[in-house]
Amino acid sequence: MTGLPSPSKKKLGLVIDLDTCVGCHACAVSCKQWNAGGFAAPLTDEQPYGKAPSGVWFNRVHSYEVAPAGEGAAAQPAMTLHFPRSCLHCEQPACVTVCPTGASYKRAEDGIVLIDEDKCIGCKLCSWACPYGAREYSAVEGVMKKCTLCIDRIYNENLPEAERQPACVQACPTGARHFGDLADPESKVSKLVAERGGIDLMPELGYQPTNKYLPPRPRRAGPADTPASDETLDTTKLPPVLRWLDRVLSR
Repeated sequence: MTGLPSPSKKKLGLVIDLDTCVGCHACAVSCKQWNAGGFAAPLTDEQPYGKAPSGVWFNRVHSYEVAPAGEGAAAQPAMTLHFPRSCLHCEQPACVTVCPTGASYKRAEDGIVLIDEDKCIGCKLCSWACPYGAREYSAVEGVMKKCTLCIDRIYNENLPEAERQPACVQACPTGARHFGDLADPESKVSKLVAERGGIDLMPELGYQPTNKYLPPRPRRAGPADTPASDETLDTTKLPPVLRWLDRVLSR
């Protein structure tokens, strides 16, 4: 089994705004395109034009219909919620501690969780241990794969500085995805989390995911001329909204 490094001073990760994500899948497609020949090696597809296509995707987007809630002035209308899902680069990643060969590891310098495919034996223990469904198995190559935060982009000095961010962030047409150092309270992503009440996914499990989600703002209810509130949702009301995660994570 593999141990974990001491907590890093730098924690690179994503902040995803569920209020502005429109479920367009640009993040998933751009990730697929970039990683088809990048650091993680080709992301395989089996029978892409057949009746049962399958393959490896680091990003997946799930869409859910959220029922109306509340009454009177506090009533929230029905809404469509788009939930992008990928590796959360946890501070205490179960996928790393269960790996029997040390293939899964967490970088001490920036907190990114990676897989050394030369050491991976495809046992799938990491995928069983991950409660977020973030590990992908390549049946063609016989190894596990996962989001790398585009490590080959973010440290690539041959790219313009503005492009040194994950492909999914670069491609998002609504600016719903943000990248930065979540250990730095003065970073853009940390300020977004503080201002919007960013949340950990399933914090009760204790894995301390680095990536955060910004909850959707309250929707306008009543007459069309009723002003919309700029306040964020009370996080105590989020668990009922996030119950769709059970379906996602039990696939």
